[in-house]
Amino acid sequence: MFAFIVRRIIQAIVVMMIVGLIGFAVKNNIGDPVRDMVGERVSVAEREALRDKLGLNDPFVTQYFRFLKNALKGDLGISYFHNKPTIEVIAAKAPATLELVFATALIILLVSLPVGVYSAIFPKSWFSRITMGLSTIGVSVPVFLTAIVFIYIFGVELHWLPSYGRGETVDIYGWESGFFTIDGLLHLILPSIALSSIMLPLFIRLIRSEMMEVLETEYIKFAWAKGLHRKRIYMVHAFKNTLLPVVTVFGVEIGILFAFTILTETVFQWQGMGFMFLEAVERSDTALLVAYLVVVGAIFVVVNTVVDIIYGFINPMVRIAGTK
Repeated sequence: MFAFIVRRIIQAIVVMMIVGLIGFAVKNNIGDPVRDMVGERVSVAEREALRDKLGLNDPFVTQYFRFLKNALKGDLGISYFHNKPTIEVIAAKAPATLELVFATALIILLVSLPVGVYSAIFPKSWFSRITMGLSTIGVSVPVFLTAIVFIYIFGVELHWLPSYGRGETVDIYGWESGFFTIDGLLHLILPSIALSSIMLPLFIRLIRSEMMEVLETEYIKFAWAKGLHRKRIYMVHAFKNTLLPVVTVFGVEIGILFAFTILTETVFQWQGMGFMFLEAVERSDTALLVAYLVVVGAIFVVVNTVVDIIYGFINPMVRIAGTK
């Protein structure tokens, strides 16, 4: 098991280096930060002096290895627009995105598990047929369209829920949270449901298909032959083995959710990391863009590494297969 964990950690480090390299490879193609930092009256000589000061005229390899060296110290650079460390800028926006992703993941779990299991046990029921039809439509509809429809129906027409911003927040040991205020929770409903529409249909169909496959296995048939209670067969023998692949996919999709928050936060003007990313693109704040890519990549890699290790404990065959 120790060798399995070491391999996963080494893979995570390699992936993070590739993420940083990709960020540096594209940062020079999205604009000139010096142009956006100074006025039009600044001379060319002054612009070049500022570029030299910021290290933008250094060779690509020099900039990249300087970034890696500073990143190991927890320094991901200085934001050109905010004129402060990028980590501080991201940390100020992270609570909004983390709360949005957490609420979305909670909705996905609370809805997909019972719906998927029920649809597998009763595949020919009217509820299962409607669910499968809606899940097919849900997979096809982009998240920004779902968000706009929700805003129009529940915000504009019915006036049931707010559709702009985070609402009232409270400071809890430096964490600006909306989880502990009624207004904050109301502002969270529409964005989290809209964001969950990306993964919810996928998980319903995944749980349903995995559960139906497990129900056809020999040990389930043997459990029926032994006369075990149907609830024990469904919820203990079948459901337990259904969760193994679902856990792996859920870990991967949680990381992907951070990427999809960009569209959701833009539509709802949710002041999180995704909204910050688009602002950084408009301002050509390449230092902040690279830092964002590294932080999101780190979250994705850490979540998937932890899931792999947990899965290795649950299913020893994963560790055995990894040695071949």
